Amino acid sequence: MSDVLVLCYHAVSPSWPSGLSISPEALERQLAGLVDKGYRGATFNQAVLDPPASRTLAITFDDAYRSVHELARPVLARLGLPGTVFVPTAFAGTEAPMAWPGIDQWLGTEHERELIPMSWEELRELQAEGWEVGSHTESHPRLPRLDGDALRGELERSRRECETRLGVPCRSIAYPFGDHSPAVVAATGAAGYETAGAVAGRVRTPEPLLWPRDAIYRHDSAVTFRVKVSPLVRRLRRSHAWRARFLLRRRRPG
Repeated sequence: MSDVLVLCYHAVSPSWPSGLSISPEALERQLAGLVDKGYRGATFNQAVLDPPASRTLAITFDDAYRSVHELARPVLARLGLPGTVFVPTAFAGTEAPMAWPGIDQWLGTEHERELIPMSWEELRELQAEGWEVGSHTESHPRLPRLDGDALRGELERSRRECETRLGVPCRSIAYPFGDHSPAVVAATGAAGYETAGAVAGRVRTPEPLLWPRDAIYRHDSAVTFRVKVSPLVRRLRRSHAWRARFLLRRRRPG
């Protein structure tokens, strides 16, 4: 069986202390180590539907921060790896900082610039270099909280916008905050997506519209990273025992 490893990053910065940010040096060290282990790069959609190697690596970036174009792009180019970026289409090209719960505390600080999204021209440049550009919905909501019409709108408008701006089919999406439900997954398929990224630990049985991605954060040490990408640990995360462990932890008082 193929080992398909999908990583989920967000921003890249040498100084932004947000957990969503990773330094360029750490990014290169992590990815170079996987290349040395025999992983071959692929876009997200390809990795899920047609993995090209026995060890396939898909590197994804949520939110389309401009730092991905400025700092992640050269790292991946040096390593000969494609990337996938998931863009919340209402923000792309606005030149204004993005804001939603989880990042809005950086507004008005010295790190506000880190919240600037890529322009559509920058996204087209990545696409021309072999990257995949997928949807991250229109406005980055928690999809399970939306009613049917609002859910369809977020999924369909963002897909159309990507296709209009980039001139190619938009086949993939990443669920904002990793949130999903059976209704969200069904609506995603009905909106025309082939693949969708979720978060490892919340997915027991991978399927194209519910594919686990291992989220990597600034505080992850070298040891933590090795544990997260371990094939054994990834299999355990999908087991009944692993899920039961977290259910028991939630029930403990305090």
